[in-house]
Amino acid sequence: MPKIQNAQQVIIRFAGDSGDGMQVTGIQFSNTAASLGNDVRTQPDYPAEIRAPIGTLAGVSGFQVNMSSERIHTPGDKIQVLVAMNPAALKTNMQDLEAGGILLINSNAFQEKDLNKAQYTHNPLQDPGMGPYRIFQLPLTDLTLNAVKNIDISHSASKKSKNMFALGIVYWLCDMPLTETLDWISGKFSDTTAQANTAALKAGYHYAETVELFDARYHVPKAKLSKGIYRHVTGNEALALGVVALAQAVGREVFMSGYPITPASSVLHELSHYRDLGIQTFQAEDEIAALCACIGAAYGGHPAISCTSGPGLDLKTEALGLAVMAELPLILIDIQRSGPSTGMPTKSEQTDLLTAIYGRHGESPMPVLAVAKPGECFSLLLQAYEFAVKAMTPVIILSDGNLAMGAEPWLIPSVDSLPNLKKLIEDQSSLWNIPGRENKAFTLGGIEKDLTTGHISYDPDNHHAMTQKRQAKITALSESIPPLEILGATQGKLLVIGWGSTYGSILSAIETIQSPDIGYIHLRHLNPLPNDLFDLVEHYDALFIPELNSGQLSTYLKGKINRPIYEYHKVSGKPFLIDELRQQLESLL
Repeated sequence: MPKIQNAQQVIIRFAGDSGDGMQVTGIQFSNTAASLGNDVRTQPDYPAEIRAPIGTLAGVSGFQVNMSSERIHTPGDKIQVLVAMNPAALKTNMQDLEAGGILLINSNAFQEKDLNKAQYTHNPLQDPGMGPYRIFQLPLTDLTLNAVKNIDISHSASKKSKNMFALGIVYWLCDMPLTETLDWISGKFSDTTAQANTAALKAGYHYAETVELFDARYHVPKAKLSKGIYRHVTGNEALALGVVALAQAVGREVFMSGYPITPASSVLHELSHYRDLGIQTFQAEDEIAALCACIGAAYGGHPAISCTSGPGLDLKTEALGLAVMAELPLILIDIQRSGPSTGMPTKSEQTDLLTAIYGRHGESPMPVLAVAKPGECFSLLLQAYEFAVKAMTPVIILSDGNLAMGAEPWLIPSVDSLPNLKKLIEDQSSLWNIPGRENKAFTLGGIEKDLTTGHISYDPDNHHAMTQKRQAKITALSESIPPLEILGATQGKLLVIGWGSTYGSILSAIETIQSPDIGYIHLRHLNPLPNDLFDLVEHYDALFIPELNSGQLSTYLKGKINRPIYEYHKVSGKPFLIDELRQQLESLL
């Protein structure tokens, strides 16, 4: 009987064609790991094309899960187990498998036609270079068909259950129960489909057990997390929950608009299920209409939010300028992706920062906040609305594809911890002049107003004064930004400054080095910047700013901070690896 050995962490990636159910498989595995009390980080990887040709490199879909008994911050660098359902999945993912790692192959998919689609000239499984891995070639398709042969279901539908057979094998390998996934299957599918998936899952588990497929099994003990109630949440799910919490916090219906765009669409989809909790969702005919509708909702006194990605941010900029001029509070969420233009729509970058800060005609400043972790999307959305009402301005929240689709255990906050936004709105009622209020008049439009009367004005001195007023509102918000948290050295050779989804990779790299000369801060507030930032940087010899762009935060800070800045850029559509940042840090010490 194979022995069970405790492991601090196990990193697994499921990869196959976009029709092989790899996202479902990964989600079920990560949900089970989270229910067992492990710390979990995930990284889905979708094909950029809606439906790439089956079996091709462009059509590979993957899902990586890092489960640990200790606190982790990323989905991990090298993987220990790779499930490859076809040659294309093997070719695009094998380089990430550690030496000695487990490679679980669906051998039924390695026919000549499959190899040709993946641009292999020969069968790689016969290559001597495959030696560093523990390879398990299994006819997963045939095994699945045999497992469901007594169920009244079509041949093509039967083959679709092979992801559950593979999942059953991995559950056995990791000493994990089937209960969570069995419950999900019974609640998700109709009778015959549920029967087929159930049979395949159980058959995979028992197959691994019966044939003693592996010489050892992993067991990842429960992680020591802070006390409280947790749930597994992606960044987009946390944003949706934040919108629901906002409706409860202000006591008014929230208007949520959008236009379908990857990877932001799921926020609107998720919120469509919460109409009974004060959420009104609106899918507009285009990006411009989506934000213009928000302007109307905000003018009517309701919290108004729109969600988009990079190309949509471009289209919404004129309407953002109107919201600045009209002094209306609303939120625009930008889930960043690779560009320019359509770029790689399912891949992630941090390339919209300067657009968010400066990308409007005229002097039209607005607050810009950036999320660092998936669960943080909830709290930052509430803070963004607080800023919007305090300054009567639109606010931009920057997330990205890695945060939107990645997941982590999220400590569910208590209701008492939510901000008192009802009182804030009451305090600002004299500035938020909602139509219909007695003895109140409001000049609404995109033309400049007189500073004192509110009437239309073309006076040059007045325009200068109004420009200063709009900037002063944003600058004043810096007083509401909490002090920066310094991780590591409070003074020394190097201060690392990060923003957005690079948080986990940077923190993990610094923890690996454990140098007394490195400090680390992660910026959530990019405009205005935290007041204490300018004094803090003086305590270090130099700054190091790693970004998933060509140096946008570095460019921004060079105009505000007189310190030497080392930069590290990556614009590949993939997140930073812990090891590559570790190497960069060591070279600077």
